[in-house]
Amino acid sequence: MSVAVVLAASFLLLDGCYYMQAASGHMEVMRNRRPVAEVIDDEATDEVLRGQLRMVVEARQFAVDELLLPENGSYQSYADLQRDFVVWNVFASPEFSLTPKTWCYPVVGCVAYRGYFSEEKARKKADHLARKGLDVSVGGVSAYSTLGRFDDPVLNTMMRWSDLRLVRTLFHELAHQKLYISGDSGFNESFATAVAEIGLDRWIEEKGIPRNEEFDGSLAVLQEEVRNLVDAAREELEELYASEIGVEEMRNQKKVFMDRLSSAVQASIDASGTNVHNWLAAPLNNARLVPMSLYEGSLPAFREIFSGCDKQLSCFYARSEELAGQEFEQRQESLASFGAAIKSESP
Repeated sequence: MSVAVVLAASFLLLDGCYYMQAASGHMEVMRNRRPVAEVIDDEATDEVLRGQLRMVVEARQFAVDELLLPENGSYQSYADLQRDFVVWNVFASPEFSLTPKTWCYPVVGCVAYRGYFSEEKARKKADHLARKGLDVSVGGVSAYSTLGRFDDPVLNTMMRWSDLRLVRTLFHELAHQKLYISGDSGFNESFATAVAEIGLDRWIEEKGIPRNEEFDGSLAVLQEEVRNLVDAAREELEELYASEIGVEEMRNQKKVFMDRLSSAVQASIDASGTNVHNWLAAPLNNARLVPMSLYEGSLPAFREIFSGCDKQLSCFYARSEELAGQEFEQRQESLASFGAAIKSESP
């Protein structure tokens, strides 16, 4: 998962405590940067890390040459933060609604999460929201982006991934620098996920490297099954939340629906034969469904756009920019129409 945190000194005037930690955390990341070439040439550098950074250099150039993504200073430096995550995101939703709480910032607009460079502060914020009766979720984030406003480094938090996941993440983050709409997280994340998916397919084909379990066909089928299960569960939950039954009965039925979703996802994982954990394991709540909707909610629509462009990226970007130019409601309708067309074509 990625987080877009754009920092400027003026932000401190808006929400002192929050932006102070954001500015401090960002400066820590920047202070720890070293040029990738320098790290590679350093005799003290671990051989595994050296190999990963060489791959990053190659993937970064591939993103420019083959994926038409921005050529700038991003991901040409490396920072070791001495921790597992760079930030922790807080998600929140009302107890009986799938509409996430949003926070608004300059430049990036309103997004469905609040990012903290300290896990303790993130959990403190989550506890505060929970006391207000909201469903909450906290998740560590390994990748960090300022949307090209700064020269973002590759982080040690990304180096525990497989090579393919690391490459895919680079493509995802650079896609945000290609096209980003203030205040539309669903569009931004689904677009970047689509670009990363396209880029990874091309990278694998050009390099002739084998897909690992994380990116082979069985996982793709599983992800589609889980997405369908979540979509069905969301429809059930939305119908439940719109009903006029009592609070306690609604709470009980919500738990039944959530537990059923968790069990169904686990059954799909077991049947797939893949060695992945159940990222929707119980106890589930509304807030834990938010990230999946953000990152993949419109992914089928972007896949359809790419297919309709005969898999030409220049056309795909132009069509995506046309969508970006629409008003929010019109854009949602346009994306939904692609999804509806896909469903009607399914056997």
